[in-house]
Amino acid sequence: MMALRGGKKLSISIQEHMAIDVCPGPIRPIRQISAYFPRLSPTSPGPTSSPLALSPGVGGAHLLSPLLVPGRPSMGGSLSLNSSMDTSVEITSDDSDDCTALGTLEFDLRYERSSSELHCTVLRAKGLKSMDFNGLSDPYVKLHLLPGACKANKLKTKTIRNSLNPVWNETLTYVGITEEDMHRKTLRLTVCDEDKLTHNELIGESRVPLKRVKLDQTKHFHTCLEHPPPIPSPTAMGEALRGISCYLREWENEQLHSLEERGRLLLSLQFQPPVGLEETNVGGGGGDRRRSGGLCVGVRRCAHLAAMDVNGFSDPYVKIYLKPDLQKKSKHKTAVMKKTLNPEFNEEFFYEISLPELAHRMLEVTVWDYDLGRSNDFIGGVCLSCRSQGDGLRHWMDCLKNQGSRVERWHILTNELPRTLGHD
Repeated sequence: MMALRGGKKLSISIQEHMAIDVCPGPIRPIRQISAYFPRLSPTSPGPTSSPLALSPGVGGAHLLSPLLVPGRPSMGGSLSLNSSMDTSVEITSDDSDDCTALGTLEFDLRYERSSSELHCTVLRAKGLKSMDFNGLSDPYVKLHLLPGACKANKLKTKTIRNSLNPVWNETLTYVGITEEDMHRKTLRLTVCDEDKLTHNELIGESRVPLKRVKLDQTKHFHTCLEHPPPIPSPTAMGEALRGISCYLREWENEQLHSLEERGRLLLSLQFQPPVGLEETNVGGGGGDRRRSGGLCVGVRRCAHLAAMDVNGFSDPYVKIYLKPDLQKKSKHKTAVMKKTLNPEFNEEFFYEISLPELAHRMLEVTVWDYDLGRSNDFIGGVCLSCRSQGDGLRHWMDCLKNQGSRVERWHILTNELPRTLGHD
């Protein structure tokens, strides 16, 4: 039906005519490809200075700061920065709280190479999703290092009651983090709502590859919380895909088992050279004696130990041997630390031995879980000698070359039980 507007005859194109005839109801515009890409706020840098790329969200690669179209729900994929960029995207628009339905999280990361410590300062969260009947939440933040045992490396902030914009300003520290860890591990930050009567509820999470953090420099992150990636189930797939899914799950389990760590051990070694003549006065008579040299072994602490008990913890202690030692006269043991995966021992043991003889010996250090009334469980161990490899060899050679100096180093425990040791 033709209509007149302002005395002029309306003309309808053939495309509009066909759309009216075929599609009942109102005509809706077709979404263009530009609608699937984020629109930066006026204060954000242009696309030439901060390129964005779509990421499938696998492992730790999906993460930082997606900027969404205002008033439009988020899409299925997540956004991440180009790998060449070093700084995370900052949310600078006025309605930053509305950029995601879950909220945003601010935190700082700093890795200190000298102490092998990773410091995470959880600053604040904004616009969190309400999880309680009163329209608020009781949020706290959990940290996990991936890959790794969640129980062993979990850190947790305090809980802020009845708030959707909590401020923590709390620093959580991981010890025993090597430079290799900084290149291959991912930090997962999970914001949860604490419930006293029921299970705690997950609000959202953010994952940061530690390789984005430069050594001895503080890096600030302002990220949007995301839903955790779904785990596909073979039962939810067609029969044709179940075999492939089971194969992929088995391959994934093998990969995780190869990366499984039994924990970390901080050892200090010091070879004390013989000291000159010393005057002694025993029983009223004078005399001279020479103080012999030897090796001083300090067992400082362990971190991220494997849980061996049903309560999710262990009762660890450390044994050391200086081999060959057929009669086990060189065995020393630390005290047992109850119900912990991050024990501190700070005990030292001394072996009287000369430097040439020490060069042909091997120091064997093992960590055990104490069990009353049955055999103790082996957690992990490390061997240091001139025939060792990696950190074990470097630590041993540094000790022999630097007489009188205390040399400390973290060691990754292996899960192979030495054949010469028993479960005593």
